[in-house]
Order: sequence, then structure tokens, then C-alpha cells
Amino acid sequence: QVQLVESGGGSVQAGGSLRLSCAASGYTYSRYYMAWFRQAPGKEREGVAAIDSDGDTNYADSVKGRFTISKDNAKNTLYLQMNNLKPEDTAMYYCAAEGVVAGSLDGGYYNSWGQGTQVTVSS
Repeated sequence: QVQLVESGGGSVQAGGSLRLSCAASGYTYSRYYMAWFRQAPGKEREGVAAIDSDGDTNYADSVKGRFTISKDNAKNTLYLQMNNLKPEDTAMYYCAAEGVVAGSLDGGYYNSWGQGTQVTVSS
């Protein structure tokens, strides 16, 4: 059974940085596509960044140039480096795995999800 555990969330002021981590276990990590999603209160879930098995990445327009997704296959860990954070980035951030479409930001293509980590950005 796949397990995903996120960490690294917190509260920061606008312009600050955070790095989220997602520790994965229970499957062949490097073979599957992974991604980060977020959901703010009262809003739809939004795909933020995705990475495929070759390390190719895809980003939502709202985070391009500010966020970087990466993974460490040896540690079975996915990361999201978030720089120049804005109040509109405030949300619960979720790690997703076992994706079936490379680079997809559609949550419907991912079969495993973590519990989430909260990111709050104040102005």
C-alpha cells in the first residue's frame, strides 16, 4: 500500500520561502508520476506542479518562476521549493503519486494522496 507523508508547511510572510517534502513508501517510487496539488477553503483543488519519471516538469501558470518541483529517488522523497510566496498561495498542499499521465495537473490521473500540509502566507 502506497503511503505519502507531507511535511514542511507553515506560516510565512509574503515574499518568503518554504520547502515542502513528501516521503513515499510502498511502491516503486521512481517509476510513477508525482505531483503537488493545493486546495484553499471554498476553492477547487488546483494542480501546482508535476514531475515524470525522467524528471521533466510541468507547472501551473500561477506558480511558474516561483516554485520548483524535484525528487530524490534514493530517498523516495518529492519536494516543492516555494519562493516569493504570495497570500494567494495560502492553501492545504497535497502530494499525489501513482500518476498515469506524465506531467498531468489533473488530480483525476493520480491514485494515491497524502494527508496534506498547511501553507499560510500573510501580507
